[in-house]
Amino acid sequence: MSEQAQKAMLARMRRIEGQARGVQRMITEERDCLEILNQLASLRSAAYNASVELTEQYAIKCVRDASGNGHTGQESVDEA
Repeated sequence: MSEQAQKAMLARMRRIEGQARGVQRMITEERDCLEILNQLASLRSAAYNASVELTEQYAIKCVRDASGNGHTGQESVDEA
């Protein structure tokens, strides 16, 4: 994973961590169930999108490492 992609992923994970802490706080404060469920849905979506991005980054790296044709990983993925 490139340094730029790694920084972006870590920033995304910090936002997800903040969302999780927010949900914990909402539970402690006995907030409305629908509000909590809405935040959990947002958290789930953010985690899913992070996993998609991480999978994409590792797929690009694997293709790049295996590619002997001089293409970048992204070009090889696009060809496939």
